[in-house]
Parts: sequence; structure tokens; C-alpha cells
Amino acid sequence: MVKRIAMISVHTCPLATLGGKETGGMNVYVRELTREFSRRGLEVDVFTRSQDPQIRHICGPLGERGRVIHVEAGPERPANPNDIYTHLPEFVQGVTRLARDEGRHYDIVHSHYWLSGLVAEELRQVWGVPFVQMFHTLAELKNQVAGSPEEMESPRRRDCEGQIMRSADRLVAATSLERDQMQSYYGADPEKISVVPPGVDLELFHPLPAEEAKARIGAPADHRIVLFVGRIQPIKGIDTLIQAMARVLRRRPGLRDQLCLAVIGGDPNSDSDHEQTELRRLKALREELGIGDLVTFLGSKSQDTLVNYYSAASMVVVPSHYESFGMVALEAMACGTPVIASDVGGLSLNVAEGFSGYLVRDGDPEALADKILLLLNHDELRQHLSVQARRWAERFSWVNIADEILGVFEQTLSASAIRYPALCQAP
Repeated sequence: MVKRIAMISVHTCPLATLGGKETGGMNVYVRELTREFSRRGLEVDVFTRSQDPQIRHICGPLGERGRVIHVEAGPERPANPNDIYTHLPEFVQGVTRLARDEGRHYDIVHSHYWLSGLVAEELRQVWGVPFVQMFHTLAELKNQVAGSPEEMESPRRRDCEGQIMRSADRLVAATSLERDQMQSYYGADPEKISVVPPGVDLELFHPLPAEEAKARIGAPADHRIVLFVGRIQPIKGIDTLIQAMARVLRRRPGLRDQLCLAVIGGDPNSDSDHEQTELRRLKALREELGIGDLVTFLGSKSQDTLVNYYSAASMVVVPSHYESFGMVALEAMACGTPVIASDVGGLSLNVAEGFSGYLVRDGDPEALADKILLLLNHDELRQHLSVQARRWAERFSWVNIADEILGVFEQTLSASAIRYPALCQAP
């Protein structure tokens, strides 16, 4: 039986503010799953790389039994994954040292992203316990939609993902599509892949009256808000959305004083050249299209604040070129907000066409403008989709998802008892 879990999230901390270059759905996943496990009396230690010497190395805000442990591995500042790769041995040493000093035994390791999978391989050798891996995104799929060499993931990452798929005791895919992609692009064994989607906090993300939500964020009551939430990266397709908004305004010029595209994401103080370059490109695009007054970049927002933006919005648009699942779409639907999303990756399965929102061709601003106008022009339709969107999201409660993941853990432990004798001797 699982009692204590080592959760590995090397390159990004679950406590970080969302919307930055390396923060997003994975942060939410690790944080909320840890909280749910903690509510059930399980002990969970989340190990992440220390990026700020001013933050305590051990803190425990994730429920009574959940801790976040910041491990020193390389300079204590943000770094890209390829730079972090060279410091993974230090990270492993830091984790094993703490466990040894505290006399702490873990029943299973749950690793997230490719860097964490490499750490989990080493911890398995040291501790003699199995590991369950979830990737959240895959290099091969990101490279297929990369628009420039700078957006390409490294061959090292792709090779490491293949290695981890072969060595992990169990793999978790967010959707059946991701499971098939693991098989076709990496040769993963389908027998050891479990499909478990991410969840959503239904208590935090719930419908609020639009007028109340708009008042909370300081938006005029008569404004129609089209909302984007995500990182400021080319793969997110924000340029397609801006182009679509220009088309909407050309077809309905009378909306100019009432319509707003709000973009949440990105850190205005970020030193990431890629993020700042993309932000400048998008701001130049809105000016070139003559809608500088229509598009507002709001920076990153806390989860507690996002519920107000979701509820204030007439719709949430997820125009990504690739998403393994699409947590933003699920959060929006939980707030009763219809979603218009690219028909790619997990979004194709996560958004129910005509029930909770609409799917459009990737990178097609004309098709996107059509659906935006459809919802702007038909309030009854939008209200109907709103009710159904909330109903769709309710099946993804973290209670349900934690049940499924614990089932994966127990299955993994049962299959691994012979391979890892230490499991049978654990206190």
C-alpha cells in the first residue's frame, strides 16, 4: 500500500506563479495532486530545483502532509532545461542526502517531465522502489509544429524521453492520443501505459456571475472579453488569435468600444530572450493590424485570480499548435465559460465539439474569427454551452483523478514486488 510518495519536478516549482516561461499546467498538476494525496493522509515530498536562495529549502504549504523541498543543484536562479541537465547528479545527491538524514523511506517515485524521469531512474537504483513517469509534453510532437530552429527541442531531450519510456515501471498518458503517440514515435510498450487525464479544482474554478467577476477585475460591465491564458511562446498560437480578432472587428466594427482580447501569461520582468522577443512580436502585430486598443497583455496571474477572468470572459480561446492536454480549457469549462480551441493534441479530446465549445483548424484565423463571432452574436447559444461546459468539467475532479493515479501506483507496486525486494521489507 502506498503511504509515502516522492514527487519529482526538477525544472519548475509547483508554487511558482503561472504564465512564466517554464510554468503552466504541469505546476498545477503536481500541486493539486499533492494536495489531494495529503488530504487522504498520504505523505508527499515534492522535490524541485532551488531557483532562489531567499526561499526556504523545505516548506509545507501543500496540505498537512505535503512538502515542497528545494534542492540545490547548480546556481540558484532560473535556467533552461538543457542547462539543468548538467546538474542532475547534484540534484540526485541532494534528494538522497535528505532522505538519508531524515531516515525517510518512499514507497514509489512519481516523476514529471523528462529531466525528472532521469532523476527517477537514479533514485530507483538507490532506493529500490519503482517509478511512474508522466511527460506532460513530448519533444517529438513539439518539434513537428516548431516554426523556427529556436523553437526546436534538443535531440538530447528526445533521446532521453525514449530511454525513460523503456525504463520506467509505468507511464501515464494524459489522453489516449498521447498513449498512441508514445507508441508510434518512441516505441513505448502499450502494456505499461495508463491513460489518466489531469484534473481541475472544482471548488476554486466555478461559475461566477459575469457582472461580479468583471467588477473584481475592473472591467466595464458592457465589455465582451475574449480571453487567452498561457505562456508567451510561438507554440501557443497567440498571433493566430490576434489576427482573428482583427477579422472580427472588420466584420463587426461596431464592437470596437465593447470588445477586448485579454492575454494572461508571461512575466514582464523575465530575462528570457525568447519570451521577450515573442512579446515584442505580438505587440507589433496588434499595432500593424490596427487593434492596439483591443489587445491587452496582463502578465501572469495567480490561480485564485484566474477564476474571475474566466467568469468575466465571454469565451476562452486556446489557439495552440500543440497541447498534450490543455489545462486552461478545462479550468475555463469548470467556470462555465465556452472554449474555442485548436483541433490538435489533447484539445481534440478535451473540448467537446458543440457541447462545451468548438474546435477549429490550427493556425486558421478566419475559422477562429467565425467561431468567435458565433458566440458574440448568439447569447443564448453561449449560455447553453456554458451550462454544458461546467457539466463536462465535473468528471475531472481531483478526487476522481487521484483515485485513478493511486490505482496506477498500486498496480505498479504489485507488479514490482519481485523486482524490488526492498518493497516487501519497507516499514
